[in-house]
Amino acid sequence: MNYRTMFAPILQSFIPNEEIQPLLQQANYVDTARKFTVYELFIFLAEAALGQWDGYRDGEKRMVACGLRQADHSTISKKAKEVPFSVFKQLLHLLIRKCNRSTRRRLRLPKEPLAVDSTTISAGHNRLPWAPSAKGEKSGIKLHVSLLTETGELHRVTESTGKQHDSTICSRVTDPNFILVADRAYGKHKQFDTYMEQEQRQYFVIRVRYNTFLHEPVYRDRKRPYKHTIEQDLTCQLGTKARLTRHRFRVVKLKDPQGNPVVLVTNLHRPSAEKIAEIYRQRWQIEVFFRWIKQHLNVPKLFGRTPNAVYGQLYTALIVYVLLQYVYVQGNSQVHPSARLSFAAFDRLISLAALPPEWVVYLAHHLSLP
Repeated sequence: MNYRTMFAPILQSFIPNEEIQPLLQQANYVDTARKFTVYELFIFLAEAALGQWDGYRDGEKRMVACGLRQADHSTISKKAKEVPFSVFKQLLHLLIRKCNRSTRRRLRLPKEPLAVDSTTISAGHNRLPWAPSAKGEKSGIKLHVSLLTETGELHRVTESTGKQHDSTICSRVTDPNFILVADRAYGKHKQFDTYMEQEQRQYFVIRVRYNTFLHEPVYRDRKRPYKHTIEQDLTCQLGTKARLTRHRFRVVKLKDPQGNPVVLVTNLHRPSAEKIAEIYRQRWQIEVFFRWIKQHLNVPKLFGRTPNAVYGQLYTALIVYVLLQYVYVQGNSQVHPSARLSFAAFDRLISLAALPPEWVVYLAHHLSLP
């Protein structure tokens, strides 16, 4: 069974042409170039995101993508330039709502952890002149993501140029229905007070700089010695007197595997210090996700240079990730235990059309659509 007969029908059944048309109408887009339709562009970009395209044919500036009819590169670039990237962004969030399911809270917490972070996709300064980076030497775009750490499911996604700071975009991807888990870029003391005072309190576990000033620390009572690399558990106000937080927060200090200090700030007071550290460790799931994106969205292979073309390709790659994650989670619970795979192995084998027979049978006969 080759890739086209195995995956392309699944992709088209998840995202039928009928779902793209209403989004095009909302974006006031009129398809004038019928040689290569928006739906064909979407399928092309989705298959390219998985590395399933042959590139340039010898002596011809034409591309072939898993059985799609031949399309001239200039036609692809023109179509990608014209189609508003908001179409693919809305399509992504539509698919997220369809695929995401409630999960079991293994940590016995009041809410599920939600990891928030961003990654920068860099390019040469002349390639994307509309997206300068913070250092000014290169251009690049930023992908801001919130991800459910227990299942690896995407929750919210937005985009920006490389020059914008993560803290200014954070509110677009956070959700008070979950515990926010983030790194130092989101550790603003004023924002901590805002999380406490907003109408629906935002619970969080955020890493801050190791030299953050702790005002009037009070160490929490503990009957047992700390486990693993945890060193301190206390409550305090953060910052100097000139910029002191209005509320007291909990601070958990520990060491990372290399022995470097890690300082976590949270407004969760009931879980143990070990559980707070475990919540933060789950943030690694978003780094695994970013690695997948960078492997499947290589900037030199972008099909255009305009915001619509670049962001459209980016959001199509995210759509493929959501779809793969849905198929993987469902299949891994149904195939025989001997055929179960990690997500990385599943992603690699499906792109090579080398899945075990149990997975091929599942995809052909037992996959249920959301």
